[in-house]
Formats: sequence, structure tokens, C-alpha cells
Amino acid sequence: MRIVVTGATGALGRLVIDELLATVPADQLVAVVRNKEKAADLAARGIDLRIADYSAPETLAGAFGAGDRVLLISGSEVGQRVEQHAAVIVAAKAAGVAQFAYTSVLGGPDADFQLAAEHQATEQAILDSGLPYTFLRNGWYTENYTEHLAPALEHSAVVASAGEGRIASAARADYAAAAAAVLTGDGHQGKAYELSGDVAWSFTEYAAELSRQTGRTITYNNVPADAHLEILTGAGLPEPLAEVFVDVDAAIGRGLLAGTTGDLARLTGRPTTPLADSVAAALATV
Repeated sequence: MRIVVTGATGALGRLVIDELLATVPADQLVAVVRNKEKAADLAARGIDLRIADYSAPETLAGAFGAGDRVLLISGSEVGQRVEQHAAVIVAAKAAGVAQFAYTSVLGGPDADFQLAAEHQATEQAILDSGLPYTFLRNGWYTENYTEHLAPALEHSAVVASAGEGRIASAARADYAAAAAAVLTGDGHQGKAYELSGDVAWSFTEYAAELSRQTGRTITYNNVPADAHLEILTGAGLPEPLAEVFVDVDAAIGRGLLAGTTGDLARLTGRPTTPLADSVAAALATV
């Protein structure tokens, strides 16, 4: 049996590899990547590389083998992911993999925001394929905010359109540890895990934490959705992507990313990373 991680050079993929290497010999790991040069460090650690592209189905034929445990990390190209993921599903089915885990979205079929649609379609395609599946329904990464601190620090304001909605985020490393636990453990087939942080926070609390750690007064500027869209596009974000982000804030306002199920902590065997720790880590790199 091998463990195969797709998208292995991405931010989440690399963390999953690191987690796996703590308990799995490198020669039992396979990294599916688009760019061999970008994955040179993985090869140097003894990990087998498979060069493949979600958008080129013919390249996926040799990526998987019978009995493999596979993690499909969802693609980053919004609007293209259903077709891309379908190609991976077909290749995994043809290879006869033993487990097919997929990084989906918190709430699964009950999530009603735009970003969830491609994940829902992918989940259904996996179910239709008959693959032995595990759905890792990831909530928000705290890094979605802490990796983009510059505007908040420059303007002394956190800008969003989520009202006082709360976000049960966790660090990307927490989600990576959960994926590694599912790929190396037993009893996870046919299950869907709702993964989120232990504590939900609001943007008001986020701004307060930034203020506390920087010694500055940073406020939360809650703006209407149309104003938020204008701000994002004015900063250079393509309008379709900006619309997705504004729609997510609306979902936050409705409480759809606030759930604290405890699944993430149970899978990893540890509490999720507190918001304050993630803020501190991000500020140390600014």
C-alpha cells in the first residue's frame, strides 16, 4: 500500500506530507505534482514523484495503483474544479485505489454559498463512482486572513461584510494533521468529517486581537456587500473572484462557518490552533 497526495507542492499538500513523514517511510509516499522542479525537495526526501495535471486526464493514468490510499486536495482554479476533479476520480477508480479522501467544504450538501457548489458536485461524483471515500469537509483556514495582514496594518482596519458572524477557523496545519490521520488510520471509509476550529471568532474579536498584539488600535470596518465588492475589485481582484469572497462573508453572517463540531480535534488528538497563536505567527513574519 502507498499513500498518494495530490497537489503535494501546495500550502496544504506540503503540510500533509510533513505530517505523514512523521510515521510513514518516505518510500511508501507518492506526491502527485504538476512541476517536477518545484517538488525537488520532496524527491530529495525519498518521496516518489508522479507528474500529472488535473486538467490533463491522460497524465493521471499512472498516478495511482491498486490498493493505494489517495488524498485529492481540491484544485485552486475556481470554475474549473468539477471537471478537474472528475478526471482524478476516473483515474483512481480505474486503478482500484483502496481509499479516496477529498478535501471538501464545511457543511457539505447543506452549504449554500457559491464556493461550495464545486465541492458538492465533486462529492456527488465520488459517491457515484463507488470509490471507498472519506470526505474531509474543511472549514476556513485562519491563514486566509493572517497571510494577508498588510492592508489591515496599513489602514488600521479589518474590512469585511460579514456583520458579527463568527468563523470557527483553524490553522492549515491542523487540517493537514487530520488528513494524515485519516490516510494512516482505519475505520474512516464511508465517513464525512465536519472539520473546524474549537472556538469561533468574529471580525470584531479578530481586530481586537490584532490590536492587542501590535499595540495599535485596529478596528473592524463592516461594510455593505456592494461596497466590499468595490473595495476588492479596486485592489485588483478579478470581479468573479471578488464576488465569491463577498458571498462567503454573507455566509459567515448567516453562521454557516461557525460550527464547532469537534471532529478536527478528535482526528488530530489535540486542540486546534488558537486564533491568537496564528496571529502571533503571522506578525512574526511581517
